[in-house]
Amino acid sequence: MATLKCELIKNITTEKVVQHNKISIVGTGSVGMACAISIILKGLSDELALVDTDEAKLKGEVMDLQHGSSFVKMPNIVSSKDYKVTANSNLVIITAGARQEKGETRLNLVHRNVSIFKLMISNITQYSPHCKLIVVSNPVDILTYVTWKLSAFPKNRIIGSGCNLDTARFRFLIGQRLDIHPESCHGWILGEHGDSSVPVWSGVNIAGVALKSLNSDLGTEKDQERWNNVHKEVIASAYDIIKRKGYTSWAIGLSVADLVESILKNLRRVHPVSTIIKDLYGIKEEVFLSVPCVLGQNGITDVISVNLTPEEEAHLKKSADTLWGIQKELKL
Repeated sequence: MATLKCELIKNITTEKVVQHNKISIVGTGSVGMACAISIILKGLSDELALVDTDEAKLKGEVMDLQHGSSFVKMPNIVSSKDYKVTANSNLVIITAGARQEKGETRLNLVHRNVSIFKLMISNITQYSPHCKLIVVSNPVDILTYVTWKLSAFPKNRIIGSGCNLDTARFRFLIGQRLDIHPESCHGWILGEHGDSSVPVWSGVNIAGVALKSLNSDLGTEKDQERWNNVHKEVIASAYDIIKRKGYTSWAIGLSVADLVESILKNLRRVHPVSTIIKDLYGIKEEVFLSVPCVLGQNGITDVISVNLTPEEEAHLKKSADTLWGIQKELKL
């Protein structure tokens, strides 16, 4: 008996669907789903694979997204607790891991997360041996190093979300003080995504006007306008949000989608993301920290050499030492 579908649709030819941009997200907690919706709204993938151990929640999240298909260019969404669903991904985003508790530093998370990563990375590399990996889970710099070691991927294909969000927060807060849109506020946070991050005050400018040229004490304890409080707010931001709502999600999701866009569209934009910086700025260990990196279709294609002041370089070295103190104890 002919079905309604057969009566309505007359097939002319069969077609083999060719996926061009497959993105997988491991972990469908608040951060993973913020990444997913940000990627969907930007129209960056034609297939989105979601992986989580909680199958009921995973199914619920997929259904909730799919029901919005009429409002956006919804990609094909597949999901499973089995990593086979991620096969042949162009890009895999890792958001899974132990969540940061109230008052807990990102670095305290490391030992709880390393054991999770050992299983996760082996599965990802088995099914997508040529993918790029974006690590979002905290402490992101150390876990990006862990991912690099466990995956054996070349360093250009391992990217930590790093200080991309810290820098966005920095620019937002500068913009609030000056009543200028953050896109027009140029400044960078480098180093650790965390308490030892480094604000590059020497490079902060609006329309090419260096703020240091207007206030030589900018960012120091001598500054009567206390601009150094901007960096303190950047550091405190995540802790404050976690205290108020229990987790951070929206800004990091938008930040990750920003990185994804640069990679998949080969935009060659510069982002402060976490990469190995051994032999840069006097750092001799295999530490991952955020420095300005050019992102394109091969991942990190170039690293920009920043002219840091001696004080800024010393802070970056201190940031590296902080991470290495923990990292050297890891058993991988």
